[in-house]
Amino acid sequence: MAAGLTAGLPLPAFARGAAGQVVVVGGGFGGATCARAVKRLEPGLTVTLVEADPAATYTACPFSNEVIAGARGLGEQQFRYDKLAADDIAVCFLPALAVDPQHQVVTVADGRKFPYDRLVLAPGIDFRGGDLPGYSEAAATLMPHAWKAGPQTLLLRRQLQAMPEGGTVVITAPENPYRCPPGPYERASLIAHFLKTNKPRAKLLLLDAKDTFSKQKLFQNAWAALYPGLIEWVSLSQGGKVTAVDAQAMTLATDFATHKADVANVIPSQKAGGIAAIAGVADKTGWCPIDPVTFASTLQPNIHVIGDAAVAGAMPKSAFAANAQAKVCAAAIVASLAGDPAPTAKLINTCYSLVAPDYGISVAGVYHAADGKLLDVEGAGGTSPIDAPPERRAAEAAEAKAWFRAITAEVFG
Repeated sequence: MAAGLTAGLPLPAFARGAAGQVVVVGGGFGGATCARAVKRLEPGLTVTLVEADPAATYTACPFSNEVIAGARGLGEQQFRYDKLAADDIAVCFLPALAVDPQHQVVTVADGRKFPYDRLVLAPGIDFRGGDLPGYSEAAATLMPHAWKAGPQTLLLRRQLQAMPEGGTVVITAPENPYRCPPGPYERASLIAHFLKTNKPRAKLLLLDAKDTFSKQKLFQNAWAALYPGLIEWVSLSQGGKVTAVDAQAMTLATDFATHKADVANVIPSQKAGGIAAIAGVADKTGWCPIDPVTFASTLQPNIHVIGDAAVAGAMPKSAFAANAQAKVCAAAIVASLAGDPAPTAKLINTCYSLVAPDYGISVAGVYHAADGKLLDVEGAGGTSPIDAPPERRAAEAAEAKAWFRAITAEVFG
């Protein structure tokens, strides 16, 4: 499903052999794609990828809900950066600690400095500390968020496996915007599948800080058909917003009630990854405003922001979106360094969700730059049919898995 690195983009004039230095911070679907796309578009550029993980391994969030539900191994989510080095991209496995926009230098944890002509920040998300009383790093060891794939993913899986039959799982869904809008509802679905199969007297309570959510009708129809009586969704107006937690007591308080959980998955409210604020590209919302044609920061010169951290208008925060944005950003950077105007492009996004291992649904969108924003292209995109037969749901589940194989092969393979 993933498009080629330069698909749909008119190529700038590279014959002049543009020289310069491009530094990319963050090695996920956005950052790794951008680094490779820049190098392939203009081999004369020096490209450095700065990735904080010292294990040199990226753990992907898409399909991590299957890991939580015991249907997939964490190793299937993990990818290395060897192919980037083979593409003549320098990779530094240390956190970026500082950005000096005036002198155009990135400093990493061992003190090394990487000068840049263009900097791309793809830092993903961080959590808003203090937004939820009682929730902290220590609390997350008892009430995991599992919204950054890795150890937290396995922790939540172990808790579900150890939960007594007849127990209660509570999931909290944050207010918009956040990484992967359908993610909490896919997670509720796959956990429900695990419970139905292994602990059929258990219940799942989904406390939501919103009154509507992505693919809502598709999810709720599927829940009624597959998990009748198992999942209870409590909306914002019904008292679904969690106002405090007590991790030791395993309780979650809302304006209307206090809920006791055997397993609690608390997904906090979010903001751009920390380096964005350090670099001065995050505004008071905590996210990063950008030019929708080039993904250049509107707050700092010669810095671009892609992926979950960017304010991308109608385009959601997803791996597919980050990958698409990275290609457009790379083409814009190479054109700029060659003295050419940025090419224009339409961006696409498809978000697949699994309601069960063999039951997939999706939403797709096409976006264009207009009035300084990324807007939906009217009449393009759409969602899975509401009345699709089981064969179609199974086909979409297979398409989702094929997409994941294709995008990870493109980005890391």
